[in-house]
Amino acid sequence: MVNHTGLNEFFLLGFSEFPELQLPLFTLFSLLYLMAVLGNLLVICIVCADDHLHTPMYFFLANLSFLDISSLKVTVPKLLAILLTQSNTISFNACIIQMYGFSVSVSVEFTILTIMAYDRYVAICSPLHYITIMNKRVCALLSAVSWVKGFLETLPHMLFISQFSFCDSNVINHFFCEMPAVLELSCTDTSVIEPVTYGASVLALFIPFLLTLTSYVFIISTILKIRTKEGKSKAFSTCSSHLTVLILLYGTIIGLYLLPRSGDSVKTNKLITALYTVILPLLNPLIYSLRSKELNVALKNVIGRKSKFINNQTLLEAPSN
Repeated sequence: MVNHTGLNEFFLLGFSEFPELQLPLFTLFSLLYLMAVLGNLLVICIVCADDHLHTPMYFFLANLSFLDISSLKVTVPKLLAILLTQSNTISFNACIIQMYGFSVSVSVEFTILTIMAYDRYVAICSPLHYITIMNKRVCALLSAVSWVKGFLETLPHMLFISQFSFCDSNVINHFFCEMPAVLELSCTDTSVIEPVTYGASVLALFIPFLLTLTSYVFIISTILKIRTKEGKSKAFSTCSSHLTVLILLYGTIIGLYLLPRSGDSVKTNKLITALYTVILPLLNPLIYSLRSKELNVALKNVIGRKSKFINNQTLLEAPSN
């Protein structure tokens, strides 16, 4: 990555509009960050520890939790450093890498959620063929494709941006290197790459949205054909958590990228981005744990086994004391 103007670093403003709230914001984001990481780690551990959760749905849920942890580590540590120590500078290469990591996480998340929608479609619309269609090999392949797609899809844009010149200012009015905010600082003609970048971003969101919507059209159609209320309720409960996450995610992304950008909307844009980068990774494990009976049962079993192990260890060590 070579910057043709010799610019070595950028200056992130963070939430400088609220100087009196730097410490409270640090405390808030630290707690949210810790809770989000621990919550997603707990989901991964439970899915790995309980054999009953070795199913496609929970396999992709573990992928989603791992992605949430990765995306949190891309942006939040730097935000905390800005709030606590006013360490606002970030090197040019680190900025490009952070921008790339954030773009990859967005792409992979939409792909994984689309795959999870297809998984629910097969489970509800073709239950007799579910084990055959969603076998371990297919799940591993779909997971690998989602990650490879994310890394390759955004790489050309990052390579182009890394060759841009930045001559007017190095101040980014954000708490991380967001692509639109960085492009605004470039003195290189971005009239070519901006339409391509935004077009690719919309396409990357539109295709998963279209596939997810198609899956849910068939899912809802199948559920409506079920005669009993109990059957309808059971079928809907299997996809209600995923549907809730989708609504939150698409609503946030629409507010973040598809609404017009203006000087008055910068503060709103930062808050929406904070919602996406910190709050959503925290809500994902909460939504699935609250709505998934299997996950709750598995959590109780893991806690029960751990408590039993601790009690046995205590009894074994008691005579020696």
